[in-house]
Amino acid sequence: MRKVYLDHNATTPVHPEVAAAVQPFLGDLFGNPSSIHWAGRDVRKAVEDARAEIAAFYGCRPLEVVFTSSGTEADNLAVKGVAYRPGNAGKHIVTSQVEHPAIMNTCRFLETQGFRVTYVPVNRYGIVEPDAVRAAIETDTILISVMAANNETGCLMPIVEIGRIAREAGIPMHTDAVQSTGKVPISWETLPVDLLAFSGHKINGIKGAGGLLVRRGVELAAVLHGGHQERGRRGGTENVVGIAAMGKAFSLLRQHMDEEVALVRRLRDAFEGALFSRIPELVLNGHPTERLPNTVNLSFRYVEGEALLLNLDMLGIACSSGSACTSGSLEASPILLAMGADPTDAQGALRFSLGRGNTDDDVAYAVDAVERVVNKLRAMSPLYHPREAKAR
Repeated sequence: MRKVYLDHNATTPVHPEVAAAVQPFLGDLFGNPSSIHWAGRDVRKAVEDARAEIAAFYGCRPLEVVFTSSGTEADNLAVKGVAYRPGNAGKHIVTSQVEHPAIMNTCRFLETQGFRVTYVPVNRYGIVEPDAVRAAIETDTILISVMAANNETGCLMPIVEIGRIAREAGIPMHTDAVQSTGKVPISWETLPVDLLAFSGHKINGIKGAGGLLVRRGVELAAVLHGGHQERGRRGGTENVVGIAAMGKAFSLLRQHMDEEVALVRRLRDAFEGALFSRIPELVLNGHPTERLPNTVNLSFRYVEGEALLLNLDMLGIACSSGSACTSGSLEASPILLAMGADPTDAQGALRFSLGRGNTDDDVAYAVDAVERVVNKLRAMSPLYHPREAKAR
């Protein structure tokens, strides 16, 4: 059976050069980077080289890069690190209704600890309006957290405008850039953001390594308490293999990002266009242009998303009914519901996210498979009437 992977927003295949780069750390380079002898010095250099590569990609200082185990931990460090830092003058946080669970569940936890959170709504495209963020600010607001791009719809948020509002109000700004990193340009020098989360396995690295950019002068309370690692911000022996892989992945991004993004955008547009030309009663979830170049989220009316997902899997197509962090849930996506989507349409939604390694042949095969499965499931649906659908 042919296999086509269209779930790059969940995770990405490890780049062959990344896999090759980490092999020494599975053998002779085994030391603890905190050790002062030769075995530690050898791997400490690899950790700091990776930090420098990441800093060069974003345009920040190496000392502003803090390594974590994942994007989720980076988000927790940002939000809890601000919430619990000494000297806070308030307990109010502003975020959006469409954040990743790493933010949503962290904020819900903080609400049990006496913090107040305003969840700003989004417009019908799933985009946070800057004026809505401005209106949500209170006198004791200590943090604004809005993702750079939504993981389900791919919608790009107006982070620059929101960051400027935060700067004007003197409030730290955090953005979850896990999905946008490697897909759209990000410049730390011009971005009015104080904290930015990223993850290695979303950019063809390996799982178990992520990080947080912390602008110089921003104080954070530690979330993990332990040793002196990461200048006291994140105790625990560094995942040298994951960090080295992430450094190599960022190095490759610096060299090839523009050409790879152009290719993926072309394939995504061809895939999306073919589906709309061949399958009636499709709904695009999200903004038609202000979204990631690799992502398309579609509702297939009159069929259920999980049934689509399972039938496509049997044909070798890997896609998603939402975020990988919410897979297994049979409920309609809360992201789509927050956008005002019809609950029935939201129940029939799939996310296709393309990436490195996808080809024109993959697109052709996937389009045929999706059409075949949709037709099969609609033929069994008492709600679908082809003549009425064609007339719409």
